[in-house]
Amino acid sequence: MAGTRALELAIAWRYLRSRRGSRLLSFISVIAVAGVTVGVSALIIIIGVMNGLQTDLREKILVGSPDVRVLTYGESLRMDGWRRAAAQVESLPGVVSVAPFVVHQGLATLGSTYSEAITVAGIAPLDAGAVPVTRIREHATSGDFTFTSRDGGRRGAVVGSLLASRLGAYPGATLTLVTASGASLNPVLGAVIPRFMEFEVTGVFTTGMFEYDNAYIYVDLEVGREFAGLDTAVTGLEVRTSDRWVAPAIAAQIDSTLGYPYRTVDWQQQNLSLFRALKLEKLGMAVILALIVMVAAFNVVSTLTMVVRDKTREIGILRAMGLPTDAVRRIFLWQGVIIGAVGTGVGSLLGVGLGMTIDRFRLIALDPSVYFIEYLPVQLEVGDTLLILAGSLAVTLLATLHPASSAARLYPIEAIRSE
Repeated sequence: MAGTRALELAIAWRYLRSRRGSRLLSFISVIAVAGVTVGVSALIIIIGVMNGLQTDLREKILVGSPDVRVLTYGESLRMDGWRRAAAQVESLPGVVSVAPFVVHQGLATLGSTYSEAITVAGIAPLDAGAVPVTRIREHATSGDFTFTSRDGGRRGAVVGSLLASRLGAYPGATLTLVTASGASLNPVLGAVIPRFMEFEVTGVFTTGMFEYDNAYIYVDLEVGREFAGLDTAVTGLEVRTSDRWVAPAIAAQIDSTLGYPYRTVDWQQQNLSLFRALKLEKLGMAVILALIVMVAAFNVVSTLTMVVRDKTREIGILRAMGLPTDAVRRIFLWQGVIIGAVGTGVGSLLGVGLGMTIDRFRLIALDPSVYFIEYLPVQLEVGDTLLILAGSLAVTLLATLHPASSAARLYPIEAIRSE
């Protein structure tokens, strides 16, 4: 059995080589291998780019977004018994830290007629030893998130970089925020008079995420309550988990523990449409690039078909000498396996090498003002790479079935007479 297998491999390799005793592969064999190589390497690099973009975007989204948010039902976005709820949530396994937050809409102006629609987020300054729920505090480009103003109070505001550049709101400036919450009706004018609150800009942050940098202003939690008119209540709770990927399971535990009127939203649900779009885009790119491998497979079919036609007389002689039909079929199957293995191996090395080089040395620079990232990231995942390699080998193996069957069906006498 081993001798027969060695003979089949030797004949398969001989058919792939050039004529006149050369040990190099024939030109058509090189083209077939190159087609598989290009398809595999392109697929690995593009899937790596899609993974890199998805990961980069996810990390930027989660800079100011927690793993799980605990909210209440209704449109008021108000949680009164938050201290008891926070204690219950913090006692659950897998929960690292819990913090209250306030989110409210308003307007911001710097003492001029120009104003901007903004989102005011109230968060608590970190106490000694406290674990932050989000990483927003790490992204201050000037100042910090202590919210300490020059008067010694907590009337500071940390402004997103894009919003700060439009308003001219840099550290030391006085920012006026306008809210309709708690507004009073003027009986003389018959109009609603909004409330105005002044803050000192104590910092600027940059996350690279347009939504935060363009419209968010962070203030102290107590001041945020006052701005939103919540008294002692908060908007909800932010929860940090031990592992981001178990956040949906922990959110389900929180739901069952707290019950009505509390509800939870994990980080995937908060950005569900965006992540679905990214997954769909990744799938679409994979399907499009997989067509390259399919083209390479057709190239393998044509290559082996040409080999069968060229070696018809030799196949007839081998059959007449007693070589079984299955052995003839396996000879051409081995040729397909060799083409697929060499092309897939070289393509994987080329794709992984180029992907790592592009990512490490940041070879493809982008305009951050347009794309919000400075370079094209490439993240190679073992599962995706192995799936591409297995798919490439399977496609090339399937491509050899028709030529191998055609060779096995040749009759010895007709094949020997063939010219």
